[in-house]
Amino acid sequence: MSLPRPQWATLIPHAGAMCLLDEVIAWDAATIHARTHSHARTDNPLRSDGMLRALHLCEYGAQAMAIHGGLLARAQGRVATPGYLVSLREVELHRARIDDIDAALEVHAQHLLGGDGHWQYAFRVEHAGRLLARGRAAVITSPAPDRD
Repeated sequence: MSLPRPQWATLIPHAGAMCLLDEVIAWDAATIHARTHSHARTDNPLRSDGMLRALHLCEYGAQAMAIHGGLLARAQGRVATPGYLVSLREVELHRARIDDIDAALEVHAQHLLGGDGHWQYAFRVEHAGRLLARGRAAVITSPAPDRD
């Protein structure tokens, strides 16, 4: 059930090179598994000083969460409300940088709790079966604008 980028890219606000994930390998109501090679691309917008730091794996996890929310909303006949990453917890990084990895990154996210404008996910990023990063992230949607 692999989904290439054109089948989900319009569901998230990230575009162009900032859309860091290449394909969705599998997803269900609680989890998503995505794959990417964007960490090795020289046009990766998160690069600085000629490298891509492992800290940015949190963004990879957050984008998997966003895609998951968009896919869930679409499956329910809705459009997902854009959210904001408000916290990261228990983040573990097992490398200093990731631009020197030549094979795909496997990005996993699991919905833990939430609804009605707030969600919490656990994420992990692996390469060749080895853990690179993991943590938890919380997202909230923006409040509806006041109407006069």
